Amino acid sequence: MAEGDNRSTNLLAAETASLEEQLQGWGEVMLLADKVLRWERAWFPPAVMGVVSLVFLIIYYLDPSVLSGVSCFVMFLCLADYLVPILAPRIFGSNKWTTEQQQRFHEICSNLVKTRRRAVGWWKRLFTLKEEKPKMYFMSMIVSLAMVAWVGQQVHNLLLTYLIVTFVLLLPGLNQHGIISKYIGMAKREINKLLKQKEKKNE
Repeated sequence: MAEGDNRSTNLLAAETASLEEQLQGWGEVMLLADKVLRWERAWFPPAVMGVVSLVFLIIYYLDPSVLSGVSCFVMFLCLADYLVPILAPRIFGSNKWTTEQQQRFHEICSNLVKTRRRAVGWWKRLFTLKEEKPKMYFMSMIVSLAMVAWVGQQVHNLLLTYLIVTFVLLLPGLNQHGIISKYIGMAKREINKLLKQKEKKNE
């Protein structure tokens, strides 16, 4: 058991080191984005919502086709991938990195690796469910996809995408400040109250 844990830890460290090397040119930008997404200042959440709203208003005004939108998005990613490693050191000055910044960059890369591992793990579990319990797998997939299709039919595509993007960008800050855990705890307490009331009525 200990050997397996050590092997997993070593593999995680190796994957993290590899990712750090790949994203070294993005280090300054990632640290800045991390501060914004974790709401280190009070005006960061409204700033994030304002930028996202502006981008989606531009998309709504231009009303591009799907092919044009995807092409522009990929083109933007290619430009960012080329320009950011060149411009970031000149703007931020990577030679001024502190030990604390390097440690935070390491933590960000480690969290990204862990998130990727979780996604792969869920994907593998899905296929395991398909092999072991095919009926449950197909019923779950059909019901889930039908619900998604119904929501997509009721809500405009752009509005739905806007809500999803905004929630995803606000999620780290909500988690960092304990807002999610607070409301989950409140929901659990209310559910427990309802269950207790139901048990008393049954008695």
